Amino acid sequence: MRFELKTSSVSGVFHMEEKTLDEYLDTIELSGITLGHKKEVERYLSRYMEYLDKRLDKPKSLAYFKQIKEEYSLATYKKEMYQILKYLKYLGIDWANTIELPSDPVYTPQRFTKELIQKTISDFEDNSYFKQIQTLILLGSSSGMRAEELYQLNLSDIDLDTRTVHINHNPLSGQTTKTQRSRVSFFTEDTKQAFSEYLSYFNANSRLDKLFSQTHMTHLFKGALIRVKDLRKYFSQEWDRRGGPTSIKKILMGHSLKGDVDLMHYNYQSEEDLKKIYDKVMSGVRE
Repeated sequence: MRFELKTSSVSGVFHMEEKTLDEYLDTIELSGITLGHKKEVERYLSRYMEYLDKRLDKPKSLAYFKQIKEEYSLATYKKEMYQILKYLKYLGIDWANTIELPSDPVYTPQRFTKELIQKTISDFEDNSYFKQIQTLILLGSSSGMRAEELYQLNLSDIDLDTRTVHINHNPLSGQTTKTQRSRVSFFTEDTKQAFSEYLSYFNANSRLDKLFSQTHMTHLFKGALIRVKDLRKYFSQEWDRRGGPTSIKKILMGHSLKGDVDLMHYNYQSEEDLKKIYDKVMSGVRE
């Protein structure tokens, strides 16, 4: 569906005729966003434009914003509104600059423990994809990767000998990271053992074409004690419980380093340095 923009002689009203939603989506895709994120933005904007019936005017837009605010949770409302306002500003709609998003709600993180991780694994023991599920859980909880990064992994990204995972930002091959930078992380010995067993299963299973297909894993984790994205939260909490340095955790997890003067300008660690620190914290290995 294509929506285009043309200024009308009526103040504050626009008809979609010249600039297209497709062009905007192509523009933001160049920033390196994932295909899934692009489709999500397209869904938000298409729904908004359909409500306006191709007449982009302020009163009807405000009515739409009020409607979704009443229907959605605050977090969902902010997420959708952010994308709509970003699009309106791209189109040069001045009144979009007068709309402010509400403050974030108070959020108390859930505590994730080793016992919860183990219980989740045991709940899948009778599943025919147990080896795959167990490996995903152990890899996510010991590497700190984002769920989307796990889904995009290729076999060539895994080095079992060094217990290293390469998290690549290469949009042309379908791999992206939030910071648009590639990095490495590591995993534990028990993850290595599980991965080794899973690879034998993976290579012999004609039904699997990716290590961790997003559609497949999302289906498997329906009703599970934790979600795939919670594995990253466990890693962060467990790292801190073990007294690991926050600066190294940020590097391994791929946090944005903007505003962190030390990490941006001073604290450089090689891959070998990072692995030594990782092993001290997560594996109990000492020099």
